Amino acid sequence: MAKRWKHRPEGSNWGEFGDDDQLGRLNFLTPEKVRQGVAEVREGKTFCLSLPLDYPGGNVLSAARFPPELRPTYFKNGRPRMNYPLARDNAAFTDVMCDDAVLIHLQYSTQWDALAHMGALFDADGDGKAERVYYNGFRADEHVHGPVSYENGQETPGHGMGARALGIETMAETCVQGRAVMVDLFPSVGQARKAVGYDGMMRAMEADGVTVEKGDMLCLHTGFGRVVLEQNRKPDAETLHGSCAVLDGSDAKLLRWITDSGISVLVTDNYAVEHYHRDFTTAHVHGPCAAYPLHEHCLFKLGLPLGEIWYLSDLADWLRAHKRHKFLLTAPPLRLPGAVGSPATPVATV
Repeated sequence: MAKRWKHRPEGSNWGEFGDDDQLGRLNFLTPEKVRQGVAEVREGKTFCLSLPLDYPGGNVLSAARFPPELRPTYFKNGRPRMNYPLARDNAAFTDVMCDDAVLIHLQYSTQWDALAHMGALFDADGDGKAERVYYNGFRADEHVHGPVSYENGQETPGHGMGARALGIETMAETCVQGRAVMVDLFPSVGQARKAVGYDGMMRAMEADGVTVEKGDMLCLHTGFGRVVLEQNRKPDAETLHGSCAVLDGSDAKLLRWITDSGISVLVTDNYAVEHYHRDFTTAHVHGPCAAYPLHEHCLFKLGLPLGEIWYLSDLADWLRAHKRHKFLLTAPPLRLPGAVGSPATPVATV
C-alpha cells in the first residue's frame, strides 16, 4: 500500500511501526509484557473490571447513547424463542429453549475506543488543505465509512458503514493482555470534579511509589465507577458530570509524559477520560483546536487505545491494602469488524 501522507502531525508516531500499521502503541504489548503480567499473579484472585452494561442508565452522559435492549429471536412461525418448549413442535422433545438478540450502543458503558473513534482535520497531503484523517493517515470515506459524507462542507450519501481500517477487530486480534499499572487518583482528589494534569498525576504516583515502564497498560482510578453504581441506573446528570477526577487534556506536560512513558493503553473509570465540553455549540475556545485534545493526542497521533467507564474501585482498594499497584490485565474488545468502539469485560488477576 502506498504511503497515505507526506507529513505527519507534530508529536505523532505515524510510520514508526510501518506505513500500514493499525495497532499503534499496542505494538509495545509484547510477549515480554505478557510474561511480566503473569509474574504479578500471586494470589490467583480475579476482579471483573466492567460495570453491568446497562449502567449508567438513561442517556445523561451522552444524549446519543442508550442502554442495551434485549429482544427474543423468533421461529419462522413467529413464536419468540424464550422459555419455548420444543414439545410444541414435537411431543417427543423435552427441551426448553431461550435465544436472544441485543441492540447495543457499543460505547454506552464499559468500553474501548478504537483508533477510528476520533480523527482530526489535518493537512496530511501537504497541499494546504486539511483532510479528515485518522491515525497513520487513514482517511474518512476511503477507509472509514458512514451513511453521510461531509467532504468539502457538503452532506452527500456515504458508501456503507464501518471502519475498513483501524476497526476494533484489529485490537481484538492482539488479545490485549499484559502487565497493567494502577494509578489511584481518588485519595488525592476525592469525589469532587477536578481536572488533573501532569503535576497531579506525578504527585499521586510518587505518593504510592508507582512506576510505569514501556508497554505497561495504565489504569487510572478516580472513583467514578462507584458513583455510577450508587446511582442504580437512575443517574443524576449534575452528579455524574460533577464527580471525580478527569485528565486535563490541555496540559502539554501531561501529553508529553503520555508519549514518553511508552504506555500501550490508557484506561480510566470515568467518562471520556478527559475534561469535556457538555455543549460543543456554546464552548468558549480559541481555535482551531481539538475539542478532545487528549483523544487527539492518544488516538489520532499515537495510536494509543483509550478505555472508559471501567469499574476499578474494588481492585484499587485491594491493591492499596496489599501495597501493590501492578497486575495481569486481560481485556480484549469484541472482534466486531468495522466497529469504532466496543464493550469490554476486562479481568484483572492478582
